[in-house]
Amino acid sequence: MRRAVAVLACLAVLSPATPAAAAPATVTWTVQPAGTNGPDGRRWAEHTLDPGGTVIDHLAVRNLGDATAVFALDAADGYLTENGRFNMLPSDRRSADGGTWISVQETVTVPAGRTVVVPFTVTAPADATPGDHPAGIAASIAGKRGTVQVESRVGFRVLLRASGTLRPALAVSGVTTRFRPNWNPLRPGTLHVAYTVANTGNVRAGIHGRVAGNRADLGELLPGGSRIATAVAQTWPLGRIRTTLTLTPVVPGAAAEPHTLTVTTWALPWPQVLALAAVAVLILLARMRRARLKRLLEQARLEGRRSVGGPTP
Repeated sequence: MRRAVAVLACLAVLSPATPAAAAPATVTWTVQPAGTNGPDGRRWAEHTLDPGGTVIDHLAVRNLGDATAVFALDAADGYLTENGRFNMLPSDRRSADGGTWISVQETVTVPAGRTVVVPFTVTAPADATPGDHPAGIAASIAGKRGTVQVESRVGFRVLLRASGTLRPALAVSGVTTRFRPNWNPLRPGTLHVAYTVANTGNVRAGIHGRVAGNRADLGELLPGGSRIATAVAQTWPLGRIRTTLTLTPVVPGAAAEPHTLTVTTWALPWPQVLALAAVAVLILLARMRRARLKRLLEQARLEGRRSVGGPTP
């Protein structure tokens, strides 16, 4: 079965839901956080709870289609995609974290052109660990496209945090470096650095820092998340090059130590060596040419003296 997931996000902030492109028939809809009377302008829901605590919130489903529709409601763990956009697990995968904290009714019927507000409950487990537990909540509708069953989902991000000590932390692994010389000996070469950064703390964090002397802002990482990153720097091939990676998790209200790692790359100055060799060859050829010209001139003078009967050395 193929499923199309349409939970939209931009880095750390989930945008308000928009009509699902894969919706069957003419049904389009939006889903967003709400108060008891309707949408309240929030782009996502955010709650901090003590372990065992409970809070009630609301969502609004708006049917933009031309017929009454029944939408399935569900919550799931949240994650960031490779390009840093927020998404939630598809309905055929079991949640194990923040998605299990949310309870919502299974379906809602929304007449054409109407909006229906639905409550949902967030309950933190009694043994909830401090920090962030990302989740999302969505309304979906199923239908067929030809012989293929398609599920379309639209939802929003739910930022859940269990109270306690926030512990920002990063780990860097899989660092590789590659130096590519510039065959113009008057220009520096290019140093390529690739590495994997992982959020080993308990709180979502923006990743700021410097790699190979250049600024490195990698967006946000959720707890347990990782991302492959690259950096490029211009440098002269001076043999042994030390490259330093300094990355810092940025979390409002929490102090964080930078993570620093230094690796060594060998960059041999082959273009400069070849250029010097070429210059040396040209100098040698010029000297040989001058010596040959000197011999030819001396021979011409001797032959000139002989031709006029003058003395020869």
